Amino acid sequence: MTTNGNRRARREAARLTEATERARDLAERLGLRPYPVNYWVVDYDEMNELIAYDGFQTRYPHWRWGMKYDRQRKQDAFGMGKAFEIVNNDNPCHAFLQESNALADQKAVITHVEAHADFFRNNEWFARFAGDREEPAAAAMLERHAHTLAGYMDDPEIDRGEVERFIDAVLCLEDTIDQHRALADERGGTFEQEVADIEERLDRLGLSPEVRDQVFDDEWIADREGEESPEEPRPDVLAFLREHGERYDEGEGKAVEREPWMDETLELLRREAYYFAPQKLTKVMNEGWAAYWESLMMAEEGFAAPDEFLTYADHQSRVLGSQGLNPYKLGKEIWEYIENTTNRREVVDKLLRVDGITWRSFHDVVDFEEVRELIEPDPVIDEIRPDTLDRLDPDDPRVDADSLAAARAGEIDVERYPWAVLTNEGLAERHFSLSKPAHRGFLERVGRSELERLARYMFDDGKYASVEEALADVDYGVGWDRMREVRESHNDVTFLDEFLTSEFVTEGNYFTYEYSQAAGGYRVASTDPEDVKKKLLLRFTNFGKPSIAVFDGNYANRGELLLGHRYNGVALDLEKAERTLERTFELWGRPVNLATIVTEYDEHELEVASRRGYEPTGEEVGVLLRYDGETVERHDLDADLEERIGAEGVDYDTKPEEWLA
Repeated sequence: MTTNGNRRARREAARLTEATERARDLAERLGLRPYPVNYWVVDYDEMNELIAYDGFQTRYPHWRWGMKYDRQRKQDAFGMGKAFEIVNNDNPCHAFLQESNALADQKAVITHVEAHADFFRNNEWFARFAGDREEPAAAAMLERHAHTLAGYMDDPEIDRGEVERFIDAVLCLEDTIDQHRALADERGGTFEQEVADIEERLDRLGLSPEVRDQVFDDEWIADREGEESPEEPRPDVLAFLREHGERYDEGEGKAVEREPWMDETLELLRREAYYFAPQKLTKVMNEGWAAYWESLMMAEEGFAAPDEFLTYADHQSRVLGSQGLNPYKLGKEIWEYIENTTNRREVVDKLLRVDGITWRSFHDVVDFEEVRELIEPDPVIDEIRPDTLDRLDPDDPRVDADSLAAARAGEIDVERYPWAVLTNEGLAERHFSLSKPAHRGFLERVGRSELERLARYMFDDGKYASVEEALADVDYGVGWDRMREVRESHNDVTFLDEFLTSEFVTEGNYFTYEYSQAAGGYRVASTDPEDVKKKLLLRFTNFGKPSIAVFDGNYANRGELLLGHRYNGVALDLEKAERTLERTFELWGRPVNLATIVTEYDEHELEVASRRGYEPTGEEVGVLLRYDGETVERHDLDADLEERIGAEGVDYDTKPEEWLA
């Protein structure tokens, strides 16, 4: 626990030392493996500064941080969003606690942070940034970048305004990277790599210098350098601009080689974009994961003391009850669904092995009330108090023998921390999801198709003589095991694609809404589960931003850049696209083009649709935007190019044929 040095912060740090130690102990007993976490106690202004700096104490000079700081202060002042915590992905992680928050809020933050630190450490998408290193070392990296960019701004030979404008241009494109590729692999098929490969092959042939020069002369290299067109679209636009971009020199009236500080600035900001990409790729998973374990620790395990519980309940309701698409709520509900379906599969598997129970007769012969009673946690581990410690067996795999001895000696307060004498196995039984009142009825909702699928490959279906005997073999930890397995490999898109099932959508009352051209506003579009999935996948594909790729670096054989919008049914905001092209010109140095598709509506059809209450279809038309350094022009798009920019295999159109009345 670290402070900023003031007296109040030191008092708060002393008060929270035990909470941080106990939270780590509980998290590890629950099966989490977090990075070490350094907790810092900061005041109100420092917290707002850290939020503005994305959780780090040192960033490069730029106006964006001041803008974010001002926005955060206003959100807090007008009750639009209180700052509870911020934690960064690093080893160790650094988490910041605001000294003025209530103890219940601090504990909630600490348990939330421990789960985030586990996610950072164990999700493979975060490992992609670290590469061959064992840790991300983010704070040190960002501090180096800050000093480098500050040095450029302070350099008397470099115009500070020019540095700021160049940074602005790069930041406009910071999400145009290949977030599915590790940072170390981004050079893939570049011209430089091609030259290196050919040189290596020539070395193996043992050619004389004279022959080598004839085969591999300067003219050949110059010709090859002019071929800037990638055969396949390159999603890492920033990498392409770094390798091939120039700057426009107004004095010479043409593109010239960039200054070294520009290349360095572009690469540093691109590297930062790759660092922050996993957080954008896993927002729902990560926040849902943290909300799940926080809730279990604070509420179900009583980490919030009785006199703190109401404050915590208010805290949790504000986090999970915020308007719009809430990643905390959606993520937590999906994690609970994964846990419940896995536990249900485990219980059903055991029941189908009981003599007399088949997948056809399951709902008729199973007494679900009896099943609920039999899967309740053993009272020995569910009701732990100082006066019940003698009931615990140190040889029981659910019991931590050393902690039990310490508790019996009065060294552990089991009144406050009953979980401290249990192992992960004991805690899994203690928190088995299907025994919780909130999930009553989940077992009964198992469908016949799932029952048939489970029974299809079941060979020892007469293993148990009774339901009681079968349920005694239930593995209470399978749900958590499955959650940890999913946590390791998925990102938000694959997470939603696999687990946003019809059952989940229907039970959660999810629906889609879209803008109606006829009504001139938003309305419910569909309640169909497939439509809901499509809409959410669209929201999280490429961070929810338009997917842009480099299609040609020598467009029309004029050295112009051609970018393509991977169109998936959702049109670009053309005004924003034009402003972005202006920024891209600063990184390319020559005219820049953007191919996209827009939907055009006939005014008469719009009027009729509005009167009759249906949604007009419109006509999709290809458009080419071109910026030459002065003006943006709009042209018709070539049919072949229009076909190329379509996002293959993706259809996110969730509008029904007729809008719901």
